[in-house]
Amino acid sequence: MAETAAKKKSEKKSAKKTPQTLVIVESPAKAHTIEKYLGVGYTVKASMGHLIDLPKSRIAIDTENNFEPEYITVRGKAKLLKELQKDAKKSSLVLLASDNDREGEAIAWHLNRALKEKTEAPIRRIVFNEITPIAIKEAVQHPGEIIESKVNAQKARRILDRLVGYNLSPLLWAKVKNGLSAGRVQSVALRLICEREVEVENFLPEEYWSLAADFSKGKTTFTAQLVSYKGEKPDLKSESQVNEIIEQIKNAECKVGAIKFTDKVVRPKPPFTTSKLQQAAANRLGFTSRKTMQIAQQLYEGVNIGENRVGLITYMRTDSVRISQTALAEIREWIGKNHPEDLPPEAIEYSVGKGAQDAHEGIRPTYVSYTPDSVKEFLTRDQLRLYTIIWERLVSSQMNNAKTRTTSAEIIAGDAVFRVSASKIVEKGFYKVIHLLSSKEETSGNLPALKEGEKIASGKFYPEQHFTQGPARYTDASIVKTLEERGIGRPSTYAPIISVLLDRYYVTRSNKQLVPTQLGKMISKILVESFPDVINESFTAQVENDLDKVEQDNLVWTDMIGGFYAPFKKHVEEVSETTKSVKGFLDEETDKICDKCGKPMIKKLGRFGFFLACSGFPECHNTKSVPLAKCPMPNCSGEIVARKTKGRGKEFYGCTNYPECTFISHFKPIDQYCPKCGWFLVEKYDKKNGAYKSCINPDCDYLHSAEDAEKDAAPLAAEEKI
Repeated sequence: MAETAAKKKSEKKSAKKTPQTLVIVESPAKAHTIEKYLGVGYTVKASMGHLIDLPKSRIAIDTENNFEPEYITVRGKAKLLKELQKDAKKSSLVLLASDNDREGEAIAWHLNRALKEKTEAPIRRIVFNEITPIAIKEAVQHPGEIIESKVNAQKARRILDRLVGYNLSPLLWAKVKNGLSAGRVQSVALRLICEREVEVENFLPEEYWSLAADFSKGKTTFTAQLVSYKGEKPDLKSESQVNEIIEQIKNAECKVGAIKFTDKVVRPKPPFTTSKLQQAAANRLGFTSRKTMQIAQQLYEGVNIGENRVGLITYMRTDSVRISQTALAEIREWIGKNHPEDLPPEAIEYSVGKGAQDAHEGIRPTYVSYTPDSVKEFLTRDQLRLYTIIWERLVSSQMNNAKTRTTSAEIIAGDAVFRVSASKIVEKGFYKVIHLLSSKEETSGNLPALKEGEKIASGKFYPEQHFTQGPARYTDASIVKTLEERGIGRPSTYAPIISVLLDRYYVTRSNKQLVPTQLGKMISKILVESFPDVINESFTAQVENDLDKVEQDNLVWTDMIGGFYAPFKKHVEEVSETTKSVKGFLDEETDKICDKCGKPMIKKLGRFGFFLACSGFPECHNTKSVPLAKCPMPNCSGEIVARKTKGRGKEFYGCTNYPECTFISHFKPIDQYCPKCGWFLVEKYDKKNGAYKSCINPDCDYLHSAEDAEKDAAPLAAEEKI
């Protein structure tokens, strides 16, 4: 025991003499992983993001002195900064290991300035694309310097956004409502969402019908769709037209017409970029963009796999699809062992998109050997699902093409021609590693062996009502796709853009669609009308191009800001003088009387939309929902308002005369009325038809189904439900 104690004392004494290297990363999770890799002689601490930034309380940009920013220690971070300074003073070397992007470079730049005042130790910059022992040790062995042009690009973006936001927000306070805010990129995204909403609201669907029929050969029955009648493509507007065709062909002899075989080559997709990962996670897993990035961050920073802590994926903010040669070799080795028949002769290269930053690789697993099956017991359900699509996308990108074969057959029944198709994968290729294939991708349809001209039996007919679909509202996936295609924002900003709009209640989610609120519409209208040259996608895309030039040292950042700010500031002053305030118009007098004090109620705009408030405020705090429509029930003078059930707080829409009037709707009324019966219309959504408008009247067939009718006007069973 004495020997053991002496040994420990000796090791402790030796450790004290070991020169300490301080490594500063951004998050505790990352620090924990990296410290395990580096071991004795290294201390790894987290800065928790930015420690030094612009203050929130004022603009803090000296517009008369080359736009010099006034940086301060972020509130609540002073203690942490002092601790890092103390650690740096005791260290022989300081390595700044913030993320390898503009924000990370700026964090390192600020830390360097704050630490060098307190330590004589050299301060260097290290970067890495993945958190693995090899990558970390390689970075530590080859430290570099902070890239000033990269810092300038971040500084330019930060200052530009500050100048825009801190000039537009006060304008909104003065003209609309206190507490509002505007941002350069978010306002453009809001504009896109609002413009799409106008298209959705103005669209009125038209009814049309389709006709399918069962046919059989032997014991196999299949369903085909009507594609031609009397030599023309059918244009069926009503059920009666469909029934007329059925009547004409129901006893007709049926035979097989033309049969066509089509082979199609399906190529694998490149590794994920940030936007493509967010789109795939939204479409396949139902994740929001924010959730996708949160889980990806966890996988990147490290999870415990048994006794080891491993960063499972590379850096998740990237617009490149490039893969390192080392990773390619590992992928090809894995495919060669597990699917040798689908290993191409050479690695497949994918072109990097125009304007993409190539500092990072595409998003990939750090170790291909960590298959989803091998790590599933160590991951949460959502971590595993996201890791699975990343792993499969990367490995499949280096495998052979797949091939599908489609068989299409025409069935002739009198003057009608029906068509049926069946597809199947004949060469799986890269599909062998994709386990999330939909049934449509794996196989579609089931056809017996058919010969041209042979007779077959007919069966049941299936007439079906449809409605034309208007433009779809944006979802997380589609708005990210649009922002990327139009050069708005960067990989690091897609998720925050959506989050900010939701947090400010300028936009809400409904059936995974992004819907602008009344507040969002109003703000967007004012900003777009007043600043069309700023709140537009071409300006925003040009800013991104200019920031790239600053980072490449091809544009001086002060010149970039200077060219924008002078005319912008002048225009802000002009708008402030010429634009009328709508504050008075937002507080609209009504004929409603407060049921608590008897004073008139006023329609006001709040953070969550319009509401009725007593004009006797602050003495009276009574508020009510704004009526959305006249109650359609006969002899009822009530109005339809939003209400909530007592138990779960689920929103529905009921009459103000309840319980005398028991009308309710589970769908929100819109400001349109049925052209057939005059009742109000509601918006509905289903996977088959998307969003469409329908009459609330259970006895009206205007874009309506019997199932909807029963739900639309169901009376409450008991008063307790409210």
